[in-house]
Amino acid sequence: MFIAQAFKFKHDLWRYIIGVIIVIAGVFIGQIPLTVALFMEIGVEEAVTLTEGQMMTALDSNYFLFLMLLSFAVALVFLFVAVKNVHKQTLVSLTTSREKIDWGRFWFAFGLVSIFIVLTTIGDYYSNPQDYQWNFDLIPFLILFVIAVVMVPLQTSFEEYFFRAYLMQGIGVLSRNRWLPLIITSVVFGGLHFFNPEVTKLGNIIMIYYIGTGFMLGIMALMDEGIELSLGFHAANNLLTALLVTADWTAFQTNSIFKDISEPSAGWDVLIPVLIIYPLFLFIMAKKYKWTDWKGKLFGKVEKPEPVHNDDFIY
Repeated sequence: MFIAQAFKFKHDLWRYIIGVIIVIAGVFIGQIPLTVALFMEIGVEEAVTLTEGQMMTALDSNYFLFLMLLSFAVALVFLFVAVKNVHKQTLVSLTTSREKIDWGRFWFAFGLVSIFIVLTTIGDYYSNPQDYQWNFDLIPFLILFVIAVVMVPLQTSFEEYFFRAYLMQGIGVLSRNRWLPLIITSVVFGGLHFFNPEVTKLGNIIMIYYIGTGFMLGIMALMDEGIELSLGFHAANNLLTALLVTADWTAFQTNSIFKDISEPSAGWDVLIPVLIIYPLFLFIMAKKYKWTDWKGKLFGKVEKPEPVHNDDFIY
């Protein structure tokens, strides 16, 4: 069982508190290069008063994207250091309940989401051409492509390993149930997006989408007993979004192929993914990987495994 694997390693509450502190320190250290770049570009007094949206326009978009994603990459390293040194836990056990990481699951989710995003983007472009502006510029796009392919998976991997793995396992072994880590990690994950520019533009209703995304990824991890699917899903979603479509009011303002110039509004666009598209993704994955016992895996108890006795040895 994915959560119960944490029992095999050092799982005291104080260790998780130290681990979270280490990760937060990694985030702040990772933000130093971006802060320094802003200070050098526009000065300290001006930089400290900028909103996130203004920061995006203060630097070249590719340069800003790289520096922004760098903080997640550094935080990922700090998280792995905490897992190895504070908990004495292996990366495989943090990732999956299987004997080794199933990259086939990662690529299935990545491909499924990629196909969906490409088809829906093309469909919307031809249905509403007035909402799009051709934004393609070869050299900036190629630079964006390299940055995105390398750095976006590090950003999404940090979020999945921290929320769907580290905190999911930690809260699960401490609370001895599955529903509490699902709720806490999903709400906190969605809540941290409250400071995104999209919230300012669309209003608080967009938080339904972010928190709903957290629940969908959490359900994926619990039902599949590992985070390979959520790793692939999240990586594809953010990568394709960065490469295909940008807008002046999104967290990723990039040299993408298209630019959305429509006036955004939050309504059914927020509810459709949560109520229709996400359940469809879960249905497809459930059929492919033969998920069963939904009640037990989402709401059941987390039992500490009994030691295995073999002659004079106890495992």
